[in-house]
Amino acid sequence: MSVRITRLLSVALIGACFITAPAFAKSHAKAKASAPAKGPTLIWRGDVATANGVVNDVAAAWEKSGHGHIELQPFNTASGIDAVAIGTADLAGSARASDGSAQNANLTFTPVAWDALVIITQSSNPVRGLTLKQVHDIYYGKIHDWSEVGGNSAPIDVYAVASPGDGVEYSLRDLLFGRANQPVAAPRLYVNTRKLEEGVSLNPNGFGVATLADISGNSKLKAIPINGKSASVANIADGSYPLFTPLYLVTNPNSPKAASVQAFVDFMQSEPAKAALRKHAVLPYQDGIALASMDDSRRSTILAEVGAHASHATTPISAPGATYAARAAVAPTSPDTLAARTALENRRADANDTARLNKVSGSVADVTVSSAAYAKGSATTVSQTSGKDFGKVSADASQTGPTTYKVSKGDTLSTIAKRNAVEVAQLREWNHLKNDQIKLGQVLRISNR
Repeated sequence: MSVRITRLLSVALIGACFITAPAFAKSHAKAKASAPAKGPTLIWRGDVATANGVVNDVAAAWEKSGHGHIELQPFNTASGIDAVAIGTADLAGSARASDGSAQNANLTFTPVAWDALVIITQSSNPVRGLTLKQVHDIYYGKIHDWSEVGGNSAPIDVYAVASPGDGVEYSLRDLLFGRANQPVAAPRLYVNTRKLEEGVSLNPNGFGVATLADISGNSKLKAIPINGKSASVANIADGSYPLFTPLYLVTNPNSPKAASVQAFVDFMQSEPAKAALRKHAVLPYQDGIALASMDDSRRSTILAEVGAHASHATTPISAPGATYAARAAVAPTSPDTLAARTALENRRADANDTARLNKVSGSVADVTVSSAAYAKGSATTVSQTSGKDFGKVSADASQTGPTTYKVSKGDTLSTIAKRNAVEVAQLREWNHLKNDQIKLGQVLRISNR
């Protein structure tokens, strides 16, 4: 999918999104009625999390003081940054800093608040906490079942946002993997964090990332404590909760409304604005200024704990081919690629096994994500795309050992996969399973031969 098509799709979706955001419209209509707007109308566009946590009530306070009207267009980070760059919006909200691309270099990213990146699941899920390493391994495709992290025996359904420009996903992956464009093992993709949250709230096995501000007050979702620390304003402020990120306002210095835009940015430091931020469990930026100086050490500590390394070779968000679906097809976390790597490592470890994995071949040229699914605000999966043959493993080595397995008491698809050094996705494919449910006494193929 070309960048132009991607951006046109974003614009179309933004139009649809206005209909689904009555809370924003109601809030601002109310504020406008209470005090006539004296200044110009400013258009704000950006991710849903920043809209809910930062801009919504701050904009109401701005209007109430008579400065002017803020038109909110919540959708996602990429759409907001694009709009500010081309002049169709005056401000963008972003949960990430500049990505270093040429487009971003011409814009100003001003940090205005701190928010927690939270790993969410449905409130009924019994898991009480995760370590950073476990979160990393779930996203990377190494942990598949909730029973592996203290929960019920059920598959972990990882959800993600289907845009590399989503600030929440971008910031989390930057912290956990050392590179923000790291693809993850999430077959179900959503158009923005709000849609992801809706999906997780309906699935007790759901797993994804959001922000504390965006889920605050949502009784259907819970934020899982990380390394024994819950996400809270206090734990963000002292740095004890490790997954936090600045929230930015993105502006264009060449905008004809630059003076009015800067006035709104400055207003973020006022007491009315700070009070609005705190109401949404967001820490005003100046209240957590010490967090900026500890950021390098925090990142190094996280990467050391999860066993990752920072990479400076990142793909610009706006670069051709940088769509999430295109990268997900060649992700090191795709089931077939993981299977190939696991098989290779096992063969190398066994001195008596002389079989060797010769090649991995496949095509990703036709991978796309359905625009119709996006337009409906629904989830889609990489497996539903038109690139049917990506990641196919080809090897001329003969396999040894049994080719079937009889399900015993206490077995899950995940434990069987581990025991036989294969992937859950392979077991599903070889046995034509629609999900991870298996029966006692069932005979499963555990090899493709």
